[in-house]
Amino acid sequence: MTRVRRGYIARKRRKKNRLSCQGARLKLTRTIAQQKRRALVSAQRDRDRKKRDFRRLWITRINAVIRKSGVYSCYSKFIHDLHKRQSLLNRKILAQIAILNRNCLYMISNEVIKKEDCKESLKMI
Repeated sequence: MTRVRRGYIARKRRKKNRLSCQGARLKLTRTIAQQKRRALVSAQRDRDRKKRDFRRLWITRINAVIRKSGVYSCYSKFIHDLHKRQSLLNRKILAQIAILNRNCLYMISNEVIKKEDCKESLKMI
């Protein structure tokens, strides 16, 4: 039986994997595979963290403008009233409004307060 020389396909696959590596990882195939798995895990984790960080930023921006206006004393009451009113504005949009046009956010918060006052007065009657 003749000798079969192996390695063309395997060499091609390993060469493709080595394109994004440097240093010791350039030579060691097993280390390349481990590094790729680790990179995928880190990418997923950081995408989740990015969502969290942006949500925190939006909340901070809304809270700062709400407190500065003096209409609401805290963010949570404002969001609670918005939800009771079934508003379609999410935190991202509210944060953009807070930065770009504060008067518009003041108008929104005043409208929410007026609606809540009307509901409370109807309950008393």
